[in-house]
Amino acid sequence: MESKDLSGAAFTAAELVGYQDGSVVSRVVLRQKAGSVTAFAFDRGEELSEHTVPDDALIHVTDGEAKITVSGVSHRVAAGDMIILPGGEPHAVMATERFKMLLVMLKA
Repeated sequence: MESKDLSGAAFTAAELVGYQDGSVVSRVVLRQKAGSVTAFAFDRGEELSEHTVPDDALIHVTDGEAKITVSGVSHRVAAGDMIILPGGEPHAVMATERFKMLLVMLKA
């Protein structure tokens, strides 16, 4: 999907970003004071290392599979799955195969 304002347009979440060999690709879909929505595409084996953010977040997997670890507990997720990342808790994302996700960040 070309880079343009998506306001008022219908679109498929999995088509917001494309895969790129050996990379994690991201695209901010919406940014407001209350939070943001970002689409990600991970090549197999790519990851976001463990980190902590102050606010709650929601991941919605739109394609492929990944391992998401929250507070030391690993979860296998696949297209259609969702997982909540509680604010202040460490979490990490590892692509067990190519996968795409929407990350919804909610500010307190």
